Amino acid sequence: MELSKEELKEINGGGILKYKFLIFGGIISFIAGIIDGYTRPLKCN
Repeated sequence: MELSKEELKEINGGGILKYKFLIFGGIISFIAGIIDGYTRPLKCN
């Protein structure tokens, strides 16, 4: 069964949504690491 052009236009993809969550999670982790570094500085061994 083939879809018509109108039916193809109505299909919504969700592949990019997971990348938004990964980028957002990375930013949150980076900010948490900076805050942790300032509040609890550890010496390099």
